[in-house]
Amino acid sequence: MAALEADEAGAALDHVITQFSSYDDYLDSQITTQDLFYLENEEMARQLVELGFRGSGEVLKREEFEARKAAAEASRLSERTQQKTLSSAGKELKDNFLKALAEREEANRSGKMASIIFIRDRNSRGQEVSAYIDYAHRLKVDEFEIYFNGKKKLFPRRTDLSFYNWDRNVTTSNASPNYQVIAENACGLLFKNKCDRKIVNVDPKAYPGDSTTRTPIETDLYLHVVIYDHILRRKT
Repeated sequence: MAALEADEAGAALDHVITQFSSYDDYLDSQITTQDLFYLENEEMARQLVELGFRGSGEVLKREEFEARKAAAEASRLSERTQQKTLSSAGKELKDNFLKALAEREEANRSGKMASIIFIRDRNSRGQEVSAYIDYAHRLKVDEFEIYFNGKKKLFPRRTDLSFYNWDRNVTTSNASPNYQVIAENACGLLFKNKCDRKIVNVDPKAYPGDSTTRTPIETDLYLHVVIYDHILRRKT
């Protein structure tokens, strides 16, 4: 019961903060025409309301009003900033792959996660190509708005962590800001995270590694997609 009353009181205060742009406007709402008639001074009427001699119910103190107003504005700006930062925000996504990217976007941008995306598909020449893509890095160098809008596809590049052209038997590997490539290894292709130095094993038959999960994605956009999510636990 007490918790319910506290929630209702908090909601009432939030309504006051939203309704009035300034504390003086809030005080003015408590002043009656009769108050102004007798006092003949608007500033004095405000002071009496603030002190609790006028108005209805308990009057919100100036410091609390301004603190709540500032907190509400900070929350609003933070929400707007996040919406601007996330390329997937507000998009109607139908394909599972784009939904999967959207689910992981904030975590990869903020450094909580370092996902590796495996994509296999055919290029414009009909050649089968594949790559392991550092998602967090691509988010920084690519304009993902066009991917989430469906105007363009996220596609393998020679500059990705590992690229392979199956028809021409051409392969390249490149370190990224988040991963070191370990290509010459008995276990196959491995990626070492530069933050926590843990290994991500992309062999589908092997354990993907500590703090890493392997998720195949059913999609109509590509021949084959798998996402390796590596969770980063930063020291506090």
